Amino acid sequence: MPKVGMEDLRRRQLIAATITSIHEEGFANATIARISRTAGLSGGIVAHYFDDKAGLLAATMRSLAQSLLRETVTRLKAAETPEERIDAVILANFSDSQNDPESVSAWLAFWSEARKTPALWRIQKINERRLLSNLRHAFKQLLPEDEARMAAAGLAAMIEGLWLRCALTSGPLTVDQARAIARDYVARLLQKD
Repeated sequence: MPKVGMEDLRRRQLIAATITSIHEEGFANATIARISRTAGLSGGIVAHYFDDKAGLLAATMRSLAQSLLRETVTRLKAAETPEERIDAVILANFSDSQNDPESVSAWLAFWSEARKTPALWRIQKINERRLLSNLRHAFKQLLPEDEARMAAAGLAAMIEGLWLRCALTSGPLTVDQARAIARDYVARLLQKD
């Protein structure tokens, strides 16, 4: 009989090993054998917990999305004004927990595979809808409905684009600079004439 809590521990080990394997070996080379070896577990355990590699990959992307969600929720809870809610979303997306090299490699790999893999595509769409929803909710308290929708869409696109630029370049755009650019964009949107 398995020990209590071992299933959750092993799932987390395999997900962490998947992120590491994607970072070190690339998406295509992150095989079940390499992942299980990195986790220090038998390859057969992947089938037991995730059915197959596709299930493990979906669980890994879901884990990354949940990490971003937790970061966002934590920051939103501390926000008191609509402006602070917008800033909380910016800070969550450009936080250290979302921008470590392994997570960045995994997110980039999943983004590139999402269009080809329905399970990954669903997770990506949920993540996008969540980002837009959080931004729309805050902007609606500051702008008319149509403007709020456009502002949210523009900022969401900017966040994703800036994150991608930071992820794909080792210079000149840093996470701090990306955060500052996004904040400046919001300040300009909310400027009153």
